[in-house]
Amino acid sequence: MSIQSRARCWRNVGRFYANRVAAYSELFSIELEQARMRLVREVIALVALAVAALFSLSFLSIAVIATALRTSRFVYIAWAVAVVWMLLCAASYAVVRGQRPARPFKVVREEIRNDLKTVREALR
Repeated sequence: MSIQSRARCWRNVGRFYANRVAAYSELFSIELEQARMRLVREVIALVALAVAALFSLSFLSIAVIATALRTSRFVYIAWAVAVVWMLLCAASYAVVRGQRPARPFKVVREEIRNDLKTVREALR
Protein backbone atom coordinates (compact mmCIF):
# COMPACT_ATOMS: atom_id res chain seq x y z
CA MET A 1 0.00 0.00 0.00
CA SER A 2 1.49 3.37 -0.98
CA ILE A 3 1.76 6.34 1.32
CA GLN A 4 -0.93 8.21 -0.63
CA SER A 5 -3.43 5.36 -0.38
CA ARG A 6 -2.68 4.92 3.33
CA ALA A 7 -3.14 8.68 3.88
CA ARG A 8 -6.43 8.55 1.94
CA CYS A 9 -7.54 5.61 4.05
CA TRP A 10 -6.74 7.45 7.29
CA ARG A 11 -8.46 10.57 5.99
CA ASN A 12 -11.58 8.49 5.32
CA VAL A 13 -11.34 7.06 8.82
CA GLY A 14 -11.09 10.60 10.18
CA ARG A 15 -14.17 11.68 8.24
CA PHE A 16 -16.03 8.59 9.40
CA TYR A 17 -15.34 9.37 13.05
CA ALA A 18 -16.04 13.07 12.58
CA ASN A 19 -19.49 12.16 11.29
CA ARG A 20 -20.03 9.67 14.12
CA VAL A 21 -19.13 12.07 16.96
CA ALA A 22 -22.52 13.77 16.72
CA ALA A 23 -24.25 10.39 16.89
CA TYR A 24 -22.14 9.38 19.89
CA SER A 25 -22.93 12.59 21.75
CA GLU A 26 -26.65 12.25 21.04
CA LEU A 27 -26.67 8.61 22.16
CA PHE A 28 -24.66 9.51 25.25
CA SER A 29 -27.07 12.28 26.26
CA ILE A 30 -30.10 10.03 25.72
CA GLU A 31 -28.60 7.19 27.75
CA LEU A 32 -27.44 9.59 30.47
CA GLU A 33 -30.99 10.90 30.85
CA GLN A 34 -32.41 7.36 30.92
CA ALA A 35 -29.85 6.27 33.51
CA ARG A 36 -30.61 9.32 35.66
CA MET A 37 -34.37 8.73 35.51
CA ARG A 38 -33.95 5.03 36.28
CA LEU A 39 -31.66 5.81 39.23
CA VAL A 40 -34.09 8.37 40.68
CA ARG A 41 -37.03 5.94 40.36
CA GLU A 42 -35.07 3.09 41.95
CA VAL A 43 -33.80 5.23 44.84
CA ILE A 44 -37.28 6.55 45.62
CA ALA A 45 -38.76 3.06 45.46
CA LEU A 46 -36.02 1.60 47.66
CA VAL A 47 -36.37 4.36 50.26
CA ALA A 48 -40.15 3.89 50.38
CA LEU A 49 -39.73 0.13 50.67
CA ALA A 50 -37.12 0.46 53.40
CA VAL A 51 -39.24 2.85 55.47
CA ALA A 52 -42.39 0.76 55.10
CA ALA A 53 -40.57 -2.47 55.89
CA LEU A 54 -38.82 -0.93 58.89
CA PHE A 55 -42.04 0.37 60.42
CA SER A 56 -44.09 -2.75 59.75
CA LEU A 57 -41.44 -5.16 61.03
CA SER A 58 -40.70 -2.97 64.04
CA PHE A 59 -44.35 -2.89 65.09
CA LEU A 60 -44.65 -6.62 64.45
CA SER A 61 -41.63 -7.23 66.68
CA ILE A 62 -43.04 -5.00 69.42
CA ALA A 63 -46.36 -6.85 69.19
CA VAL A 64 -44.64 -10.24 69.54
CA ILE A 65 -42.60 -9.09 72.51
CA ALA A 66 -45.60 -7.39 74.16
CA THR A 67 -47.65 -10.57 73.74
CA ALA A 68 -44.98 -12.52 75.60
CA LEU A 69 -44.49 -9.87 78.31
CA ARG A 70 -46.23 -11.69 81.14
CA THR A 71 -45.05 -15.19 80.24
CA SER A 72 -42.09 -17.16 81.56
CA ARG A 73 -40.55 -17.24 78.08
CA PHE A 74 -40.36 -13.46 77.65
CA VAL A 75 -36.55 -13.29 77.48
CA TYR A 76 -36.33 -16.15 74.98
CA ILE A 77 -38.94 -14.57 72.72
CA ALA A 78 -37.18 -11.18 72.85
CA TRP A 79 -33.90 -12.84 71.85
CA ALA A 80 -35.65 -14.85 69.14
CA VAL A 81 -37.01 -11.64 67.62
CA ALA A 82 -33.51 -10.12 67.72
CA VAL A 83 -32.02 -13.20 66.03
CA VAL A 84 -34.66 -13.10 63.31
CA TRP A 85 -33.76 -9.45 62.65
CA MET A 86 -30.07 -10.32 62.44
CA LEU A 87 -30.79 -13.17 60.01
CA LEU A 88 -32.94 -10.86 57.91
CA CYS A 89 -30.12 -8.33 57.86
CA ALA A 90 -27.57 -10.98 56.81
CA ALA A 91 -29.88 -12.28 54.07
CA SER A 92 -30.47 -8.75 52.76
CA TYR A 93 -26.73 -8.12 52.68
CA ALA A 94 -26.17 -11.35 50.74
CA VAL A 95 -28.84 -10.42 48.20
CA VAL A 96 -27.38 -6.93 47.69
CA ARG A 97 -23.86 -8.32 47.25
CA GLY A 98 -25.09 -10.95 44.79
CA GLN A 99 -26.77 -8.52 42.41
CA ARG A 100 -25.19 -7.74 39.07
CA PRO A 101 -24.09 -4.15 38.70
CA ALA A 102 -26.00 -1.97 36.28
CA ARG A 103 -24.46 -1.51 32.82
CA PRO A 104 -25.13 2.10 31.83
CA PHE A 105 -24.22 3.40 28.37
CA LYS A 106 -24.37 -0.07 26.84
CA VAL A 107 -25.65 1.21 23.49
CA VAL A 108 -22.88 3.82 23.21
CA ARG A 109 -20.23 1.19 23.97
CA GLU A 110 -21.68 -1.17 21.37
CA GLU A 111 -21.77 1.57 18.74
CA ILE A 112 -18.14 2.52 19.40
CA ARG A 113 -17.14 -1.15 19.35
CA ASN A 114 -18.92 -1.67 16.00
CA ASP A 115 -17.30 1.43 14.55
CA LEU A 116 -13.85 0.31 15.69
CA LYS A 117 -14.47 -3.05 14.03
CA THR A 118 -15.50 -1.26 10.82
CA VAL A 119 -12.38 0.91 10.89
CA ARG A 120 -10.11 -2.07 11.50
CA GLU A 121 -11.65 -3.86 8.53
CA ALA A 122 -11.28 -0.74 6.37
CA LEU A 123 -7.61 -0.41 7.28
CA ARG A 124 -6.76 -3.96 6.23
